[in-house]
Amino acid sequence: MALTVPPTRTGPSRAAPPGELPAAHRALLCVALPCLAVSAEHGQLTGIGLDGFYESGRRLLSRCQLRVAGREPVALQGRLVAADKARFLAVVRTPADTGPDPEISVERLRDADGTERVVLRSAAKAPRRLMVEIAFGTDLAELAAVAAGRAGPELPATVHTAGLRWTAADGRYAVVTADPAPADALASAGLLRWEFDLRPGVPRTIELRVRSGRPVRPASRTGGVPLPEATAEGDDPRVRALFAASVGDLRALLLRGPGGPTDVYPAAGVPWRCGPPSAEALWAVRMALPLGTRLAAGTLRAVARGQLTGAGDDRGRFPGPLRDAGPHLPPSCTGVEATLAFPAVLAEARRWGLPEQELAELLPTAERCLGWLRAAAGEDGLLADQRSAGPQRAETQAHAHRAAVLGADLLEACGRPGADEWREWAGALRVTFRRSFWIDDRAGGRPAVARSPDGRLLPYLSGSSAHLLDTGLIGGGEQAPGLLDRAQTGQLAKLLGGPGLDSGWGLRGLGAREPGHNPFGHRAGAVRVHETAVAVAGLAAAGHEKEAAGLLRGVLATAEAFGYRLPEMYAGEQRTAGGAPAPHPAACRPAAVAAGAGIQLLVTLAGIRPDAPAGTLTLRPVRDAPLGGLHLAGLRVAGEPFAVRVSRLGLGMVEEAAAGLQLGV
Repeated sequence: MALTVPPTRTGPSRAAPPGELPAAHRALLCVALPCLAVSAEHGQLTGIGLDGFYESGRRLLSRCQLRVAGREPVALQGRLVAADKARFLAVVRTPADTGPDPEISVERLRDADGTERVVLRSAAKAPRRLMVEIAFGTDLAELAAVAAGRAGPELPATVHTAGLRWTAADGRYAVVTADPAPADALASAGLLRWEFDLRPGVPRTIELRVRSGRPVRPASRTGGVPLPEATAEGDDPRVRALFAASVGDLRALLLRGPGGPTDVYPAAGVPWRCGPPSAEALWAVRMALPLGTRLAAGTLRAVARGQLTGAGDDRGRFPGPLRDAGPHLPPSCTGVEATLAFPAVLAEARRWGLPEQELAELLPTAERCLGWLRAAAGEDGLLADQRSAGPQRAETQAHAHRAAVLGADLLEACGRPGADEWREWAGALRVTFRRSFWIDDRAGGRPAVARSPDGRLLPYLSGSSAHLLDTGLIGGGEQAPGLLDRAQTGQLAKLLGGPGLDSGWGLRGLGAREPGHNPFGHRAGAVRVHETAVAVAGLAAAGHEKEAAGLLRGVLATAEAFGYRLPEMYAGEQRTAGGAPAPHPAACRPAAVAAGAGIQLLVTLAGIRPDAPAGTLTLRPVRDAPLGGLHLAGLRVAGEPFAVRVSRLGLGMVEEAAAGLQLGV
C-alpha cells in the first residue's frame, strides 16, 4: 500500500499578527501545570495558532494530525472530561461503507501530561484493513513566542526508536513515542504509519507519549496536593457541575515553587499568565479558604519571597506589572493590590484555621505590608497612585481599609503592637471616604470611581465599587465595618443590581450608559467573574439578598453556557431571551480568580463564618435560598472536614465539623 504523506509546513506557524494575542476562546485546553495541551474541538493539532502540547512554557509538539484510510476523520465532538483531559470523537467514511451510516469511529483521549490514546472501532460486517497515519511536527518554541507570532519554522525530525525526535539549537529536544511501534517512520515528513486489520467489535489502540529532555510531573499529581475532594450538591443540578469544575480548574492551575512540597500556588490563568504568584493568586486562595488553609499558606509564602525589603519608599511593597484600568483611569499597579491583600488574606486564613506556626512565619511580611501602607497614605489617609502624583481610586481605598481593619485584628491576636492605631486609622479613613467619595444626586447618589490629583471626582458607575462591600471577616463570625454607611450601602446595592451594571450574565466593569463603555473592555464593560463574586458575597452579607441572587443566577447561567469552566471575563452584553454570553477572545480559561469565584459563589449561600482560634463557627445562610436546597461536604474548618446543609427554607445545619467547634448564633 502506498505511503500517503500529508502536506507538511516548513515555514512559521500561522498565528496572530505580532503584538496581538491569538484567540483562545474556541480552544479546548487540557491543563495540569506546568503541562498544557491546546487544540480546537476537532482534536487535530494543526500547528496553527496555539495548538500543541506544552511543558513548562515550551511547545513540545505543534502538529499531531491523524488520517485513517488516507482520509481525515470527520470530527463529531470534542469536550473536556476533566480539567486535564479531553475526549474527541470522529468517524471515517470509506468506499467500503455499505450505506450512509459510518462504520469506523475514532476516539482520541488526550491528557495534558503529553499522552494520548487513539482508539479505532469498527461496526462493519467484515474485517477492514486500514492504514493509519499520524503526521507530527514541532518548533520547540516558547509560549511567549507562539503568542507573539514568532514561533519560527518547524524543526527537522529524526527517527527515534518507536517514534520521532526533534532537537533545537539550544540542545533541548522533544520525543514522540508510540505503542505499538509503527510499521513505518518517515523523518522527512514527520510521519508514523501503521496497518491494522480492524475487526468488528475489537478496538485497536495507539498510545502516544510526548516528552522532553527535562520531564516534569504536574503539581496537581504529586503528593500533598493542598485541595481536598470537596463536593457540592443542590436542588439545582448546575451547583454540582460548577463546584466540581471550579475545584478541578484550581487544582489544574497549581504550580510548585522551590520551597518543597508545601510551596504550591495557583497560576493566574492559562494560557497567558503562568508566571510568579500575583494579586490574583491571593484573591483566588482567599475565595478558596473553605477548602482549607494549605493552599493559602503556600501562596502567601510564594508571594512573600518577592517583597521589597530594602530601604526607601517601596520597602514592604510587592512588585507587580501595571494593569489596564479602563478608559477613565491610568493603569493600576498589581503590586500595590497584592501588598494590600496580603494582611487581609493572612488574617482570614487564621479565622479558617491556619496553624500558628505558619501564621508566625508569615506575620513579619504582613507587618511590612502595613508599614508600607502607613508610609504611602497621604495626610488624609487616602492612598494615591505613585504616592500623591496619581489618582485616588475607590477600589484601592477599600483594599487599604480592609488591610488596616483585618491587620489590626491580626496584630492584636499575635500580641504585636499597633492594633489600636490601625483601628483608629481605619475609622478616620471611613469618615474621609464618606465625605470625599460619595456623590449625591437625584437618583440617591453613588460612589465616585476615583478622585483626580486636583480633587475632581470621577462619577462613572463601575463594577469595581463592589469591593466597597468586601469588608472582611473578623472575630465572632462578624463582618468588619466598611467604608460606606448603611444608607450608602443600600444605594450601592441598588446600583449593582440595576440594569446599568447587571448585564444578566454578571457585573459589568463599567456601566452600560457610561462614556467609554465597551462590552469587551477588560475594565470598560466586560464581566469579570471575580468582581461579580465579590459583589454577591458583599451584598448577601449586608442583607441585600435580592440583588445578590440576581447576580448569582446570571453567573450560574454563564457557567452552564461555558461548560462550567468559567473564563476570567466575558462580554458584558445585555442578556436577552434565548441568548448566550459572548466569550472574550483573549480571556484566560481556566483562570484562578474565576475558579475561586465559582467556589465562593456557592459557599456564600451557606454563610459559613468561622473563628477557628475561638473554637466557634457562625452560619448565616442566604434566607431566600435562591438555588433551593444545598449540601456542601469535604470543606475544611480548623483543619478538619466540614459539611453543611441548607434547606429550601434557607435554614442551615452543620453535619460534620471538628471536635469542639461550637456553633454560634
